[in-house]
Amino acid sequence: MKEQKESKYSFLQTLVVAVVCAAFVRSFFFEPFHIPSSSMKPELLVGDYIFVSKFSYGYSRYSFPFGINFFEGRVFKSSPKRGDVAVFRLPTNPRINYVKRIIGLPGDKIQIKSGVVYINDVQVSKINDGFFKDENYEMDLEIPQFTETLPEGKTIKTLDQRDSPQDDTGIYEVPQGHYFMMGDNRDNSQDSRFQDLVGFVPEQNLVGRALFVFFSSEKPVWQIWNWTRDIRFERIFKKLN
Repeated sequence: MKEQKESKYSFLQTLVVAVVCAAFVRSFFFEPFHIPSSSMKPELLVGDYIFVSKFSYGYSRYSFPFGINFFEGRVFKSSPKRGDVAVFRLPTNPRINYVKRIIGLPGDKIQIKSGVVYINDVQVSKINDGFFKDENYEMDLEIPQFTETLPEGKTIKTLDQRDSPQDDTGIYEVPQGHYFMMGDNRDNSQDSRFQDLVGFVPEQNLVGRALFVFFSSEKPVWQIWNWTRDIRFERIFKKLN
């Protein structure tokens, strides 16, 4: 009996330590996220699981579980770079996490004309780059793909499937302490262009920078019996651009 009690105590002790360590790592270093939508195709696919670096931008209330408000603003902060893929809490509903690309920095003026992005009145280079084969449809769909070059020289892949109201916008003036976010799948992304739904993202709402894909599956991850067929092995450990 004594040995059984000691064994149970040892197990509980190990479990508590493991939970504390996991919570510590999740709060201060890396947090996993699941990609449920197509808004970041072709960079991120539905069914990707990514690790996000919590310390890339410093820490805010949303770095911690449940968004507990220990302090305002950010501590140990580092400025995000244009082109980063970032996870943030939705300004209109902070319980929801979004993942988009940072396009506008504080003080920038952003406008879209005929599907082309302008940053501070300078046109972002957009070059035809073939087609993206989308396999999430009953029939494979080929979507026009483009290579865009941001002002600092970073190149990103974007999709432009059709004409949409968001292809022509007014000028968005990014307030200080805020960021303008866009999805790479430009016609299928609810982002900062939708001011009533997303709008400009406050600095403190940034959770962290998306680093790499650690798992990817076409079907729900709990369907273990389908792993050999549905896991996208070529995407595992894919570094995000």
